[in-house]
Amino acid sequence: MSKSILIMGESGSGKTTSMRNLNPDETFYIDCDQKGLSWKGWKEQYSLEKKNYIATSDAPTIMKLLSKISDEQKQIKVVVIDTLNAVMIDDEFRRMKEKGFDKWQELAYSIYGIINLCNVLRSDLTCILVMHSQTERDENTGEKFTRVKTSGRKLEKIVVESKLTTVLLAKCIDGKYVFETKNNNSTVKAPLGAFEEDRIENDIVKVLDALKEF
Repeated sequence: MSKSILIMGESGSGKTTSMRNLNPDETFYIDCDQKGLSWKGWKEQYSLEKKNYIATSDAPTIMKLLSKISDEQKQIKVVVIDTLNAVMIDDEFRRMKEKGFDKWQELAYSIYGIINLCNVLRSDLTCILVMHSQTERDENTGEKFTRVKTSGRKLEKIVVESKLTTVLLAKCIDGKYVFETKNNNSTVKAPLGAFEEDRIENDIVKVLDALKEF
């Protein structure tokens, strides 16, 4: 059974940059946003020629690629899918002229299928799912609550976070980029004992090291 981690956060919160220290020889990057990565020199690390990078938001293509990496590319230990929101949004725009609820059901099935697949690949593979977050305010209490941002009610009912044991929230606080590791009016969670601090440096390699025993 493979391991899946969800990193959520607003645009500019350091989600993609947190991947900067991954070993490109052991990492495959699925750039769903198709905008490139966010640190200097990434093109020398990830490319089609190196067979460790692809820019696509097509769900069937992503699922086929995940299965191929699991079965054939044994040197790959980490797969990054950045972001799942791009898969949802691009599918929604491609089918915006379609009427009815079928397209929303198929969209939910695609996202659910990707997440499920990430949980059942080979045991030494870790999938890092990157998603945007949204913060809602309760009109009665004024309290805020942060969760992943999804398209359509079907995915809200599924509760994407429930499919993973580790969900971290990327934030920029006083100019410092961090991950929140504990629930603070959010769907953030982690295995018991994995992280001692409520906030840690936004370095995914350190997160992977902390989760090795879980």
